[in-house]
Amino acid sequence: MAMRLPAPERREQLLSVALTVFAQHGYHDTSMNDVAEAAGITKPVLYQHFASKRELFLDVIEEAGHRMISAITTQATTDTDGRRRTELGFRAYFTWVAEDHDAFLLLFGSGSRRDAEFADAVRQFTSKVADAIEPLITADIDASHRRTLAYAIVGMTEAISRRLVEDGAKFDPDFVARQVSDLAWAGLRAVQRPR
Repeated sequence: MAMRLPAPERREQLLSVALTVFAQHGYHDTSMNDVAEAAGITKPVLYQHFASKRELFLDVIEEAGHRMISAITTQATTDTDGRRRTELGFRAYFTWVAEDHDAFLLLFGSGSRRDAEFADAVRQFTSKVADAIEPLITADIDASHRRTLAYAIVGMTEAISRRLVEDGAKFDPDFVARQVSDLAWAGLRAVQRPR
């Protein structure tokens, strides 16, 4: 039997365990029993914190999204060198992917995309990442163009991360960040207002 924890700590523990279980097995192939068993508690204890599997999964998406945003934004720098700032941003993202595979898989795996409500919850976090990137794009372009480029960077990092995670091998986030930031920096330097 699991040690008795205060409700907020138990809830945090359950979210962490559920994130791992859902990431490994997906939403449809995970039961509340699976989560309770992995957490070392009974199913009634799990239901004291989450009314349904759907509520639990939405809360887990929220938890994973906050972990992603926190990992990326805590690495924000006051460095004025645009190239260095670009590399540091990519390094923060790829370090998060390397260290928090389960959160990445949960947010960007197919299980979160098949259900409209889950997909919308993930889209909100994708938008927050674009929000964080947008002001770092210092090209002399209008706001709409800047927003488009921020989403392009989000899409590029997601696609690269998906390949890295699917390959299953460990990767060096610093090395990947340097590769991707070289591409992004070259592209961003060439961006200009339409004539």
